[in-house]
Amino acid sequence: MKALLTGGGRATRLRPITETINKHLIPLANKFMIVHAIEKVKRAGITDIIINTNPGETSLPEYLGDGSTWGVQITYREQQGGPQGVAHIPTCARDLLEGEPFLFYLSDNIILGEINRFVDDYKNNERNAMLAFSRVKDPQRFGVPEFNADGKLVRVVEKPEVPASDFAVTGIYIYDGNYFKAFDSLQKSSRGEYEISDVHTWYLEQGHNVGWDEITGWWKDTGKAEDLLEGNQLLLNEVTSHEVFNHATIGERVQIQGRVQIGKGTQIGDNVLIRGPVTIGENVVLRDSYIGPYTSIGDNVQIYNTELENSIILDHAHITSGVRIVDSLIGKNVVISASHDTLPNGHKLIVGDNSMVEL
Repeated sequence: MKALLTGGGRATRLRPITETINKHLIPLANKFMIVHAIEKVKRAGITDIIINTNPGETSLPEYLGDGSTWGVQITYREQQGGPQGVAHIPTCARDLLEGEPFLFYLSDNIILGEINRFVDDYKNNERNAMLAFSRVKDPQRFGVPEFNADGKLVRVVEKPEVPASDFAVTGIYIYDGNYFKAFDSLQKSSRGEYEISDVHTWYLEQGHNVGWDEITGWWKDTGKAEDLLEGNQLLLNEVTSHEVFNHATIGERVQIQGRVQIGKGTQIGDNVLIRGPVTIGENVVLRDSYIGPYTSIGDNVQIYNTELENSIILDHAHITSGVRIVDSLIGKNVVISASHDTLPNGHKLIVGDNSMVEL
């Protein structure tokens, strides 16, 4: 079985961060979002991975390479013709997937736990398709399964105004060789897209064996900044199971509490309190600061005289704010300084399109 992972899209709701970085390369718990997906696919026994990309995309191949770092083989395929819906994505690799079973994984979906049981169910029960559901508070935002009076799955409706259940179809699917037969039967929806829910309904209407299972842990579609922060929280709870200081230089008066991971070459001076779960990258410098729970700090970051909590800080940021920063997503090479460092006194802003600033 092959796996198709998504690496395209524009992620407009995450601008301005995604103006300069592919969404799937945003780190959660200091690991690229798409790497969480790659590792889960590998642990499910699938090593042949295709990643779809936007035309001209270079960052994913640059950072992920051929996949050998994770013991997999990655092939990249550009998706031509612009966004045409989730169901259209596999067509970028039709020559590699047609007639064969494949796992389709939307890489900006973050789940706790493994996907092995979905793969095993598909194989052991000779399924034609396998879907993963999750109970949500707002199913009208997603594809929603409908069941008959006997509890049998009969169709899937995309973003219904009146959901028939409180389940959402998550971005983890398995299909047999009939996928492109289903796709070729589709018409674009009123949204101008090929809907993946229509593929699922086709399988059901054709009488194919469609299985489903519920994600009983946690699932998040990381469409907004607050979703990324929540995903970071849950992943930090999962991955920082023990303290790892990894040859960092730590001052005698530093206080480290809870589950904390610190990368190589990092220097933590006196008068620093770190309260986990926290993950800190390599070659970071911390002085006179407090790093609170659910914070991820990338590589080569410098932080002085600042309090941080529940935030994601990307590589090469330089923060000397003298204030408390919470619930924030701070991009690469960002400089945040105290307003009293320069004259005249006041807040100086250089703010790009689609930014959000609280003062």
